[in-house]
Amino acid sequence: MAQRLLTSANRVSARFAFIFTLSLSCAYLCYNIIFYRGAVMTKQTYDGKRCPPSKNAGGKKLLGKLDNCASLNVRSAFQRGSSDPRDQSKAQGPPGAHGTDANFKNMSAAQKYGNKKLPNALIVGVKKGGTRAVLEFIRIHPDVRALGTEPHFFDRNYDRGLDWYRGLMPRTLDSQITLEKTPSYFVTREAPHRISSMSHDTKLIVVVRNPVTRAISDYTQTLSKKPDIPTFEELAFKNQSLGLVDTSWNAIRIGMYILHLENWLQYFRLSQMHFVSGERLITDPAGEMGRVQDFLGLKRIITDKHFYFNRTKGFPCLKKPESSSQPRCLGKSKGRTHVQIEQEVIEQLQEFYRPFNIKFYETVGQDFKWD
Repeated sequence: MAQRLLTSANRVSARFAFIFTLSLSCAYLCYNIIFYRGAVMTKQTYDGKRCPPSKNAGGKKLLGKLDNCASLNVRSAFQRGSSDPRDQSKAQGPPGAHGTDANFKNMSAAQKYGNKKLPNALIVGVKKGGTRAVLEFIRIHPDVRALGTEPHFFDRNYDRGLDWYRGLMPRTLDSQITLEKTPSYFVTREAPHRISSMSHDTKLIVVVRNPVTRAISDYTQTLSKKPDIPTFEELAFKNQSLGLVDTSWNAIRIGMYILHLENWLQYFRLSQMHFVSGERLITDPAGEMGRVQDFLGLKRIITDKHFYFNRTKGFPCLKKPESSSQPRCLGKSKGRTHVQIEQEVIEQLQEFYRPFNIKFYETVGQDFKWD
């Protein structure tokens, strides 16, 4: 009898031990689950509400964060706490040559979080007027993202479609402008209608220059590539002794600005177009770029502090950015010494262009003083 009681007691103890151990295991498992879930929720809440500050040293780490953090960090990097992306100049004051090095490294990383959009603005012309200079100068503005190459979409590649065109664009944030440059658009008859079909609100920048100087520059560039072409005089005139200019030559035709402008005004208001003086771009780059920034609705961040005059090339260059030991000038193809043209030829061409120039001045409300 005693033996049976002892056996029964042992069984009860064993069961109690088993149940106790099982309870402890369940409690430990539940504790771990609750603790882990709480930690994850806390981290998500922290990440969602308190994005880490965007610093140069942590630029690569930003790539692993959520989009909302990226957007906040980008604005923080550019604005130093400003809630309005256009107020960054107030927060920072005028930048040096290219702003701080950290800003531009963060801008590069930030674009991975932006979207590819169709351009808000286009530099549509003219060839050899100074379009590359305008593009390079405006690209240092933190609220501008520009395509570096010429896509020639509205003149040569239109059949590829807008999706293809959009795919070429750099990524931009909502506060930034997307820009591209193709100088041949201005003289392409179909371009205004095609651009208007993309957007009626597109802003257009036209860089113009004394048409005689422009033609000589155009010829100089062609001659550097094709040394066996006829002389400038042979190409420019049907009959030089009679003063008959050959308007079929592209170098001459481009400079008849008013004829091309009339085509554009069928699709765009004059207020949507801004004309940059190629001459003033050389003598007063800060002033010309200030007006470009005004036209695009940007803060005047690009100032005279960004430029110096390169006497060798004969035009302004950007002062060296903090990340470089060298100043930033346009390439070797810019600033070539022009072919020497006889004064009589120059005067004949000036006389030819005069009526076109006068009508152009009257239409745009600006005297470029080419005569």
